[in-house]
Amino acid sequence: MMLKVAVQMDHVATINPRGDSSFAMMLEAQARGHQLLHYTPDTLALRGDVVSALAQPITVTDAPKGEHFTLGEAKRVDLSSQDVILMRQDPPFDMNYITITHLLERLHPRTLVVNPPAAVRNAPEKILVTEFPELMPPTLVTRDRGMIYDFRKEHGNIIVKPLYGNGGAGVFFIQEGDHNLASLLELFENNYREPFMIQKYLPDVRKGDKRIIIIDGEAVAGLNRIPADGEARSNMHVGGRPEFIELTERDREICAVIAPALKERDMIFVGIDVIGDYLTEINVTSPTGIREIKRFGGPDIAVLIWDAIAKRRA
Repeated sequence: MMLKVAVQMDHVATINPRGDSSFAMMLEAQARGHQLLHYTPDTLALRGDVVSALAQPITVTDAPKGEHFTLGEAKRVDLSSQDVILMRQDPPFDMNYITITHLLERLHPRTLVVNPPAAVRNAPEKILVTEFPELMPPTLVTRDRGMIYDFRKEHGNIIVKPLYGNGGAGVFFIQEGDHNLASLLELFENNYREPFMIQKYLPDVRKGDKRIIIIDGEAVAGLNRIPADGEARSNMHVGGRPEFIELTERDREICAVIAPALKERDMIFVGIDVIGDYLTEINVTSPTGIREIKRFGGPDIAVLIWDAIAKRRA
C-alpha cells in the first residue's frame, strides 16, 4: 500500500546521512514506494481548521552528504492530505516544540503522526523517566540550591544537566569537593527557567551509555556509546564511540517494565538510555542510532518502524 508521507525535520541539507535516523526512515519509505514530502517546522501554519506546511517532494539517495537528496518545487500543502507525518525535528523541547505538537494534534490520528504529538508533549524525556524511580539512579529535579547541595553531600560525584536539553549539551560532571558547583548553578539559573536534573554519577558510564531501541513496546537492539578520553558524556554528538551490543537480562527487564507505559501512549519509535543497571532517559522526540546499529550488523530498524506504521494504516 502506497502511503503519502510528510517528514517534519531540520532541513535535510543540514543532516549527516551516514548517521541520521530520519534519513534511514526516508530511505525505507522510498523503498516501499511511499510518496515523500519534506518540510521544516518553521513553515507550519494554522488557518481556520487547516494545518499546512511549505513542503517539497524529496528523493533520497544513500550517498555522502551533499549528494543524499533531491528536492522538488515547494508548495503549501494541507497536511490532512497525508497518510503519515514523521515528527522528527531535533529538540530543544521548548515552547516552539510544544506549540508544534498542538498544531499536529489537530491532524492525529486521521493523519498518523509518529510519535503521537500529545503523547510526546506530555512525556518529555527527562520527565517521563521519573515515572520509574525504581529503575533510575538517585535523581533530583529542582532549582533549589539547598536541596542540590544536600544531594551532592549525600552522593558525592554528581551530574547536572538541563531538563530539556539534548545531545549531551549542557551536561556537567561535578566531582565531590569541586568548587565550581555554585558558579554552574548560577549559569543554569541565568539560562534556564525550568528546574534542573541532578543525578548521582555512575562510574559505569566509562564502560558505555547504552541506547536501546524499542519499537511498538518491544526492545529490538542496543548500541553502546563509549565516552572519549577526558569526556564525561557519551553522546555521539560529542565524540562518543558507538559499538553494537547484545541486550542483557537487566536491559530486557527495564524494557519490560516501561513497555506498558509506551504502548498506552502508542509510541512507535523510542530510544532509552541505560548506564550499568540504571535507566537514565526515555527519548521519544527524535531517537537516533538506527543507522549505526544496521552498519554494525544489527537489525534494520527502519523496516521495523515502517512495519509498525503499516499495521496502523492498514
